[in-house]
Amino acid sequence: MLKKSTFIICAFILSLLALVTAQQKTPPQGSAPKPFVLPSTHTFTLDNGLTATLIPYGTLPKVAVRTVIRVGNLNEAADQVWLADLTGELLKEGTITRNSKDIASAAAEMGGELAVTVTPDQSWVNGDVLSEFGADMVHLQADLVRNPAFPEAELQRVVNDFVRQVSIQKSQPQALALERFRKLLYPNHPYGRIFPSEELLRSYSVEKVRAFYEVNYGAARAHIYVSGHFNSSKVKAAIREAFGDWPSGPEKLVNPPEAVTQRRINLLNRPGAPQSTLYIGLPVIDPSHEDYVRLLVTNTLLGGSFSSRITSNIREDKGYTYSPNSYVSIRYRDACWIQVADVGTEVTEAALSEIIHEIDRLQREPPPKEELKGIQNYMAGTFVLNNSSRTGIINQLMFLTLHGLGKEYLTEYVERVHTVTPEEVLHITQTYLDDEKMTIVVVGDRDQVKGQLATFGEVVE
Repeated sequence: MLKKSTFIICAFILSLLALVTAQQKTPPQGSAPKPFVLPSTHTFTLDNGLTATLIPYGTLPKVAVRTVIRVGNLNEAADQVWLADLTGELLKEGTITRNSKDIASAAAEMGGELAVTVTPDQSWVNGDVLSEFGADMVHLQADLVRNPAFPEAELQRVVNDFVRQVSIQKSQPQALALERFRKLLYPNHPYGRIFPSEELLRSYSVEKVRAFYEVNYGAARAHIYVSGHFNSSKVKAAIREAFGDWPSGPEKLVNPPEAVTQRRINLLNRPGAPQSTLYIGLPVIDPSHEDYVRLLVTNTLLGGSFSSRITSNIREDKGYTYSPNSYVSIRYRDACWIQVADVGTEVTEAALSEIIHEIDRLQREPPPKEELKGIQNYMAGTFVLNNSSRTGIINQLMFLTLHGLGKEYLTEYVERVHTVTPEEVLHITQTYLDDEKMTIVVVGDRDQVKGQLATFGEVVE
């Protein structure tokens, strides 16, 4: 039972809270996010063409080391889909002096682990270790990318794992929609080839992997980033020692696609599906274009945030979907705007109509200043937060390198976001987001959906 004095104190606190709530019905406006400050960097290039960037950052005794090679799915021929992925995965399965267990143990003894990532344009080896092992991690990564053994004994296991991955992915409607969408936009380009067949995967041999490596890997395509708390002189010496005599190899491949911009409605049948998966979009400008940041702001307002117009419409107001989202998907000298949503089968037409309605509305009238301001604060704040780590900084510097941008893209990003005007959002929507030229891919129950899609044009299966 509460003592009388305790009861009186609780009653007083509750009364005070009620008074404060009554006087302040809305929270105070937060201050504008501060500009992103890029830590000082030191970049140098070896005689063989390899570039290194050192970023002293923070006081936590950790350092991130990432060796990036300008090779990815872009470098694959039509009969080599995921060969870049297989090559990357096999890098950590052994070198001429270490097996996979030795590699994993070496990374663990440094207080970290190794990971390999392959994307359409780049592949990289990443390690995050204790500061005193920064130079050792440089040597370990150099061993992986310079001296891969591509052990025959590991090939079948990795291929089997890839076969399972593809099987799982192709059972998911969003993966099927993305595959068809990219194939339609890039019909004769590596960017349009998302998944290999099982037959193709099982045809890969160690000889094919080694041939792909020999043609595509070399110092001229390499850039190593070291970010965090580390001994700069030791790390710099390790880079020169570990990579200095690596042959230059080939120059970077430049092969931008000629994307197709055309209104098409493509249906993939998924009998009995309770939902329709929608992919709607078209080619747009890439990060090298002066309008790119304005496009990002426009996308975030239109469909790229929880408070965006499309999300508010088809999620909050209509209840057609749970988590719609739009984004700008980028590669080297290429980008496309995409709106994704999983909607109830019975409201497929209605959801599509509302998405197009919101695009059309933003083409007719600029957004209110207050709505735009909220989006700008959100973008600027998340940008600064996402880059406030040693790996986040490496991510951004990799972005600059890939797209040929100067550091001012990062240091002026927050300011550029905040200077976008409602009229510019209107202009961007009118110029780049013409819904009459958008490709529409729907994965759903043909019997329930095809008639609904006829409203938007001819439906192709």
